[in-house]
Amino acid sequence: MKSFSRRSFLQNAGKLATVAGISSIPMVKTIAAASTTNKVSAADKIRVGLIGCNNMGWVNLKEHVVLPGVECIALCDVDDAVLNKRAAELLALTGSKAALYKDFRKLLENKDIDAVIIATPDHWHCLNTVYAMQAGKDVFVEKPLANSIEECNIMVAAAKRYGRVVQVGQWQRSGPHWQSAIDYVHSGQLGKISHVKNWLYYSGFKEIKPLADGAAPVGVDYDLWLGPAPKQPFNANRFHGKWRYFWDYGGGIMTDWGVHLLDMAFAGTQSTYPKSVMSTGGKFSFPQSAMQTPDTQFTTYDFEDYVVSWEHVTGSTPGLYGNNYCGVAFVGSNGTLVVDREKWRLFPEVANGQYLLAAVPEQRGSGNDLALHVKNFIECIKTRGKTACDIETARNVAVNSQIGNIAMRTGRKLYWDNAANSFINDKEANQFIKPDYRGQWKLPKI
Repeated sequence: MKSFSRRSFLQNAGKLATVAGISSIPMVKTIAAASTTNKVSAADKIRVGLIGCNNMGWVNLKEHVVLPGVECIALCDVDDAVLNKRAAELLALTGSKAALYKDFRKLLENKDIDAVIIATPDHWHCLNTVYAMQAGKDVFVEKPLANSIEECNIMVAAAKRYGRVVQVGQWQRSGPHWQSAIDYVHSGQLGKISHVKNWLYYSGFKEIKPLADGAAPVGVDYDLWLGPAPKQPFNANRFHGKWRYFWDYGGGIMTDWGVHLLDMAFAGTQSTYPKSVMSTGGKFSFPQSAMQTPDTQFTTYDFEDYVVSWEHVTGSTPGLYGNNYCGVAFVGSNGTLVVDREKWRLFPEVANGQYLLAAVPEQRGSGNDLALHVKNFIECIKTRGKTACDIETARNVAVNSQIGNIAMRTGRKLYWDNAANSFINDKEANQFIKPDYRGQWKLPKI
């Protein structure tokens, strides 16, 4: 009998045709009623403002301003050094100067701004987004949608009330090869799906060495940076670039990378919320690290007749299935589809010496998923259409990621009742649903 191997299948697949189906200031004044009409016409220039100019904020903005008819007229950051750096870079990039703000609420008072890009730490997403919608702005907000389940709910309600276009930065939703992978899963050719595995194995993550508290850098409004989060002395480990590894501001790798990949898992299986979730993890790779969130975590979502899992391990590479550092694997009775940011491939099962799947050439990504995601947002501003990653889609994966983290923090299996917005018979777990805002900051009431 002829010997079949996964390697030979992949080598031969490129020669075969594809199968069918791949294809201190008060809050801004609340708007009295939602506007669902076009604010700008297709010919109008769209003027954007950026709130949070470091890292992904700047990456997102650059993808906006290269589009015809899009202009950045405002920048906001609590760190003068970051703000001034980006102002100079924007001038060099576009030849235009932007108004500069330290307090995002002042930026939102600028009536010339049509849309805002929000790339602040996660604990700010809810207030930034809701205030922006109340000010009549459309919103491109970084993922995860928010740092708590209740904040996600509030943001969804605000989008409905104020009629704003919202795009969440889960840009795999705009990637052609991601979509063709999902289309293949939906075709049913994989057979019965029993497991969807999601992972990040990242050797580039290093130990966060403990640092003493100190004074905030000159030019940083640290109290405003904290905003609704608990009062804490300034520590460089909890600031630029590392804040997401502390529970007050983010959910660690689970709500960073996990949101991206689980989003694709849920798209493929058309999942909503599981029957139960279990999670375990800790600081196993770097036990002495200053981070609070786990550097190693394994989470299982039980959907009764299939399982979705998430795992991340830092300080280790490569990923599973011979892939790069991250990926999603749809495991079916006829074979497994593995997709990451570069490509997707099939690994067929074999029965009686025959492959159970027709060969498909390796499907490569375009490498411009974020650019396509931004273009989709701008088009939807003009048409008032539904974005590739609308706010309800983003809530789904953000809440699931939060549930996974809560299961790990409580150390037990949890049962989520989405209709009741609570865990079943678990008082401790329910305490994590709603954040306790500090001082003048209050959860918006929609």
